[in-house]
Amino acid sequence: MRRWFASVLMLLTAIALGTPASAQDKLTVRLDFSPWGVQSAMHLAKNKGWFKEANLDIDIQDGRGSGNTIQLVNAGQADVGQVQVGLVGSARAKGATIRSIATFQRRTDLCILVDKASTISKVADLRGKTVVVFAASPWTPFIDVYLKSGGLTRDDLKVDVVDPAALWGTYIAKRADGLMSTVGSALPIAEEPRPSKCLLASDANIAFPSYGLVAREDTIASKGPALRRLIQVEQRAWQWLREHPEDGVKAMMAERPDAKLDAKVLLGQIKLTLDYFDTPASQGKPIGWQAKEDWDAALKSMEAAGVVNAGWKSSDYYTNALID
Repeated sequence: MRRWFASVLMLLTAIALGTPASAQDKLTVRLDFSPWGVQSAMHLAKNKGWFKEANLDIDIQDGRGSGNTIQLVNAGQADVGQVQVGLVGSARAKGATIRSIATFQRRTDLCILVDKASTISKVADLRGKTVVVFAASPWTPFIDVYLKSGGLTRDDLKVDVVDPAALWGTYIAKRADGLMSTVGSALPIAEEPRPSKCLLASDANIAFPSYGLVAREDTIASKGPALRRLIQVEQRAWQWLREHPEDGVKAMMAERPDAKLDAKVLLGQIKLTLDYFDTPASQGKPIGWQAKEDWDAALKSMEAAGVVNAGWKSSDYYTNALID
């Protein structure tokens, strides 16, 4: 009887105090680089406590390039990577088992920065010029395809491959006429030291889905519910940023106080990131949803550039199973 009364007492106490909250699902998210505007939704969600509301414990790590992040995710050292998802093509060609689980910035944003006042306006105008790029850039496999669209080869200009740390210094010092980068990351940075405009890779019919989330196939299978909630929170954050981009700046500066971030540059990067969210095939779909037509176009570009072999199936490279 004493044991029975003790059990009843424990039950009544539990009811009075409430059921303990279940442990939060832990996920490690590795970003592409040191903080910049494309990461604003992740930092905003962390800063506002939205991950906790979704019962998630998210460890957000700065990265050293999309390619490096993809390697770490594929090696199981991070659950999720926020990267340029177009790199999934080359990663899978090398045996990786990752897929894109959400693409937020679905429109191709690869560009070549040139002086805003320059007469350079198309591929052919790069004849005799110097453009700078780093070896692991997503631009690298598409350079020859891009030049060919304007009747050029590498013999017609200088493609200077430099260390990533020297990339901006070379361009800002005007030791190069162009810099191969992305619209959202590059234009706001160049605005003060060297006002620039962009030659878009898409003008040469190069398709390359930009920033989103990737994970290994076994992680997708084992942590699907947590990944789904992660994407839902990201959708909420990006929707908020569409109306309140300044909040993304505040959140990033609060979450990375030692990064010496420039608020003006961050705001410009966030706005340009949002400008490249939609393609005709994804218009009106949920944030992060991926269109087969866009992936088909991207893989055709990758095949032309020798990144993937013929016979690919776009469904091997992405999934919408976690997107509501």
